[in-house]
Amino acid sequence: MTELSQNDDSRYDLGLLFTDGLPDLDDANGYRGAVAARAAGITYRQLDYWARTALVEPTVRGAAGSGSQRLYGFRDILVLKLVKRLLDTGISLQQIRTAINQLRESGINDLAQTTLMSDGASVYLCTSNDEVIDLVSRGQGVFGIAVGKVLREVENSLVELDSVVMDPADELAARRAARKAV
Repeated sequence: MTELSQNDDSRYDLGLLFTDGLPDLDDANGYRGAVAARAAGITYRQLDYWARTALVEPTVRGAAGSGSQRLYGFRDILVLKLVKRLLDTGISLQQIRTAINQLRESGINDLAQTTLMSDGASVYLCTSNDEVIDLVSRGQGVFGIAVGKVLREVENSLVELDSVVMDPADELAARRAARKAV
């Protein structure tokens, strides 16, 4: 097995939905919860609930007790945005959980080239124009979410927001200095 394919396999072991065509994971860079929530267009309360219930967990750093902050990676924010879009189409959170789990289990290599479709009751994965045509020709109204477009929206949002470089020593020093100043 080549080094590249071993790296891709380890990414799937982490439960990542997106492994191709996106930046590599960097364990030192991430986005705080408030930034991730804004970029995905959700509330912090939704973000917290989805993390606690394992719908979308942060891959850079999870919460490790009182006072710790989760750090979300780009892929995490992309999944958050997709979940939000599915909720906006009327899909229940339970059905979204099932869809996200199916996508993870199926090992889709490049979701940026796919489209998620919904008829308001179910979610469909479309990987070609033929599949989209088949769904529409059945006469059911569907909603389309082009993952590539959502990916670009998340990129643009994050360019405007600050990335956090994880350095616990600096953060601790800043807190101590703030306490002394008071």
